[in-house]
Amino acid sequence: MLKKLEHYHVLPICPEQLGGLPTPRPPAQIVNGSGIDVQEGRASIKTVNAGIDITKAFIRGAAETARICELFHVKAAILQQRSPSCGAGVIYRGDNLISGDGVTAALLRQMGILLFAID
Repeated sequence: MLKKLEHYHVLPICPEQLGGLPTPRPPAQIVNGSGIDVQEGRASIKTVNAGIDITKAFIRGAAETARICELFHVKAAILQQRSPSCGAGVIYRGDNLISGDGVTAALLRQMGILLFAID
């Protein structure tokens, strides 16, 4: 894939880091919805084991990512599949994969940015 990207400017961004979360972060999932629901205040993101609400960090990271995308006129994004932040089209709910976007993916999709997902 890197060979295909050599003619493009690539910006390595991690929305979760931009939101203030550590790397690696504790496993987390969207509760009661998808990324768009989190953005609109109808769902939250909690750590899987402790149930700690980390929604604000995900929203902050998505907003910072969107700002960077606007500054650099980003047209496409390559995102980590199944993530509560970057999942594009598929995210985890419990142990199951469901249709939906993560918080950042939902915001970038709303901005008209073409999304590609990788494992």
